[in-house]
Amino acid sequence: MVDDPETFGRIAAANALSDVYAMGGRPLWALNLVFFPDDRLPLTVLRDIMRGSSQACAEAGVAVVGGHTVRNGDLKFGLAVTGMLEPDARRSLANTRAMPGQQLVLTKALGTGIVASAIKKGVATPAQVDAAVRSMTRLNGEAAHAARRLGATACTDVTGFGLLGHLSNILEGSRLRAELELERLPLLPGALEHLGAGIYPGGSKANLSHVEGRLRRAHASTNNRAFALTHIAADAQTSGGLLVAMPPDGAERLVEALRSSGHPAAIVGELARADADEVGVIELRA
Repeated sequence: MVDDPETFGRIAAANALSDVYAMGGRPLWALNLVFFPDDRLPLTVLRDIMRGSSQACAEAGVAVVGGHTVRNGDLKFGLAVTGMLEPDARRSLANTRAMPGQQLVLTKALGTGIVASAIKKGVATPAQVDAAVRSMTRLNGEAAHAARRLGATACTDVTGFGLLGHLSNILEGSRLRAELELERLPLLPGALEHLGAGIYPGGSKANLSHVEGRLRRAHASTNNRAFALTHIAADAQTSGGLLVAMPPDGAERLVEALRSSGHPAAIVGELARADADEVGVIELRA
């Protein structure tokens, strides 16, 4: 994703912690999971990765209590995180508890997959890299806490399956359909530009292919911008934001609260009742 080992560690930790935040839980402790090619990289690289990860965990109030390290041909690093949910299951943010009439709030901008590909190709600008890194290293704890406080009932973090894939999981679990407002999607700087230049990860292409049968386009077939935004909605994210289902009044207050703290949050869609053959359908509006 990035060239700096310490930043890599921070991103990996933020990404791992998100799974607990997305359930409305509180992360407590973590184990490092390290796969390291020590015949090709110096151990100072691993030291810096673990320093970045530890900094993110400290910010979250999470203790790193150990880990597992193996020699491997490719560098991989992540965390196994243990967290705690409220004893009352109704206070969890499972992706099966969304309701018709609720609005969808996205807490971070999209496009990390595209920008990461641009970084690998050497065409991302410093400003684009900085914006993507700031997004990926930002913890989702503040957003999750605010969402619960303001009435959220369902949530997912937006990671490898992209916004459309993770939204599909909410719709299938809650037996609903959705309307997604493409123009409201917050985007990382450079995402549209690099997409227009043909930079689009293979995982993102697979995501779009997987959800294509559930998409209903309420825009003209000649609307090139809408098609570009659809691709970004399928872009595979690393350490993306939360997609939260909540009542309209709570959604507006959540966006206001998060924007005041620097999150590019936005109301991006609405949930609706679905007949049996409409469950999981996403109507794209431009």
